[in-house]
Order: sequence, then structure tokens, then C-alpha cells
Amino acid sequence: MDVIELLPRLHLLRFPVGQAYLWCDDDELTLLDAGVVGSGQVIADAVTALGRKPSAVRRIVLTHFHEDHVGGAGEFAALSGAEVLAHRLDAPVVRGEVPGPPPVYQDWERPVHAEALRKLPPGEPVPPEHVIELDDGDVLGFGGGARVVHAPGHTHGSIAVHLPEHRVLFTGDAVAAAPVTGAVMLGVFNVDRARAVASFHRLADLDADLACFGHGDPVRGQASAVLRKAADGYGVPG
Repeated sequence: MDVIELLPRLHLLRFPVGQAYLWCDDDELTLLDAGVVGSGQVIADAVTALGRKPSAVRRIVLTHFHEDHVGGAGEFAALSGAEVLAHRLDAPVVRGEVPGPPPVYQDWERPVHAEALRKLPPGEPVPPEHVIELDDGDVLGFGGGARVVHAPGHTHGSIAVHLPEHRVLFTGDAVAAAPVTGAVMLGVFNVDRARAVASFHRLADLDADLACFGHGDPVRGQASAVLRKAADGYGVPG
């Protein structure tokens, strides 16, 4: 796993598939997404290498239920004592109570998804003991007031997290950056493409200078303008 400083308060944790983010307030840390199965100890080691104890991570905010984002959540929660939070529509999947609905693939997405699955480690995620359910508009106690933005389409309970005070936006997989060109694009493997496009437009309207994606390099500088231009390429949502 690579650890990349984006801001003095923010590090990107890059896994072979997907990535997570570590936000540092003065007295506590917040993990946004948790990587693939087996990532719990890897994340704990990264936190330690940054000079903090894993127990300083108070919360794990999950943007959606896919295995490359929740795989390490239960493991790291057990190691650190952090609470786990997810949108109320995805929380039952994170808890292991129900299976998640599969994507409705575009034809070109099928081989891409098959290749991504080959990179995932074996095993099933360890469900967290408890998941706090979130909803649109909730304000969380980090980053000067982190706002939960429901961004359905990738999954029904996908969320973004916006830090207005710092002009930082975490999009989860609602938005992505292409692996070769870095072009900002709609996230792939969506359960409802039309809702995903509408969510892309909603996120692009938020004030952000830094946009952090679940896959691909962040946009550093004038992120809102970059997202708006990219979202416009998908047309106006109905």
C-alpha cells in the first residue's frame, strides 16, 4: 500500500484495487473507506508510521458497500475501536445481513470488472459488529463539520463526504479518474446509471478545491470546475 500526503491533514492510502483516505484533526483521525479484505493491519501500520496510534482513528466512514471499500472495515474497527458509519441503504449489506444488488453493466465494463475482481484478495469481509446509519445532510464531527451527501446510482446508498471549511470532497465511486489519462469521469459498475449521472451533477455543484475519488488520482485545485465540466459531458439529468 502506498501512503501519499495530499494535505498536512490528509493522506491517500492506495491499495492494489481502490484507495482510502485518512483525515487528521488535532486530537483524532477519521478513515474514509477501508480497502480490501486483509487491510485492517496494513492500515494500522500506516497510521503508526504517521506517528499516531490506531486508537486515534475514531470513525470509519464508508462511501458504499463494495468489497474494495469495506473489506478492511471490520478488521480495522476491531483493532482500533473505531465506529463504522454507512448510509442506511447500504448498511445492511455492510453488516452482512443481505447481499448487495449487482451492477447493471455497460458492455465495455464487463471485462474491466472481471480484471478488477482478479486483483482482489481471497476471502469475505469481516462484518463490523455495529454500523451507524447515515442519511443525506448528516453532519459528522470531523473536518470542521463533514457533510454527508447521498449520491445514489453507483449503489443505492452511495455517499460523498464534503468538508466545506476545507473545500475537500470525497466522492467514493460516484466519480472517478481514468487510470491512464486521469480524465474525470462517471464512476463505473453502477446499479442505476441515470441516478449516477444526476449524483455526478449534484457533487459537481459543491464547492471543492480538492476532489478525492475511490479510484484514480485526486483533482488538486479548482476541483468544482473540473467536475462540472466532466459532468456536463454526460448531459443534463432528467
